[in-house]
Amino acid sequence: MHTLIAAFYHFVALEEHSALQAPLLEACRRHGVRGTILLAPEGVNGTIAGPQDGVRAVLAKLRADPRLAELVHKESWADAVPFVRLKVRLKREIVTMGVPDTDPTRAVGTYVDPKDWNALISDPEVVVVDTRNDYEHAIGTFQGAVDPQTRSFRDFPAWVERHLDPASRPKVAMFCTGGIRCERATSYLKQRGFDEVYHLRGGVLKYLEEVPADESLWQGDCFVFDQRVSVGHDLKPGAFDLCFGCRWPISAADKASESYVEGVCCPRCADSVTPEQRARFAERQRQMDLAEARGQAHLFEGEPHG
Repeated sequence: MHTLIAAFYHFVALEEHSALQAPLLEACRRHGVRGTILLAPEGVNGTIAGPQDGVRAVLAKLRADPRLAELVHKESWADAVPFVRLKVRLKREIVTMGVPDTDPTRAVGTYVDPKDWNALISDPEVVVVDTRNDYEHAIGTFQGAVDPQTRSFRDFPAWVERHLDPASRPKVAMFCTGGIRCERATSYLKQRGFDEVYHLRGGVLKYLEEVPADESLWQGDCFVFDQRVSVGHDLKPGAFDLCFGCRWPISAADKASESYVEGVCCPRCADSVTPEQRARFAERQRQMDLAEARGQAHLFEGEPHG
């Protein structure tokens, strides 16, 4: 494995954040780095991949800005770059929950390091909440974690309103893929009057990197937003692919089903895909197969880890 993948985010006031876009694009192109970097007035969020020296050069470019000097990243490795495109985008927020004035730079929950996470979530008085979406939870989560069954992070506040009451003074422990969604989610809970709110520092990715498999309370794989689809302990690529019909992760058993058609549908969406969609998806798969036969990469629209 010779491709380095770096996931990172940092909440900080970035005045004139647009001025960072062109230099970062140039640095990534010069060093053969692909992926996505989001820039907003509240900070930066990204996942990039490429040669080791190139990725480290881009990270150094980011940290050269004094406001981003404390940026922390997580590393994993792959046989090939899991992105086809390079995108450095300007956004209003680096992670969106749809609640105005939720500011992680003002107040967030208490960080819990991976080595201390097992003890926290083993406490029967702690409510462990998976802030990720339904398709992420479906392939892996922590033992005993509550699944809010959200399709989008924007659905999370409504779930909190229905299921968590600050008046009952619960202890809430939250986790997500890389940590960034929990920054906003714990800030929201603090804003709502919850006192004891905790979140996993570095997210599931950091936990899988640092906690040995024989001590782990994680079950299954962790969904990631690139061509790897999922990773396991030590951040090794997992066993899932992605259904291009419904964008859900699919297992070997799913692909063995009579309902599975490569590039078109899986057992989950086979009954809902229209004949027009089937034709369009089948043509897309045909074009991808032709591109692969020519030795060309097909496009994958990845996003930074949440």
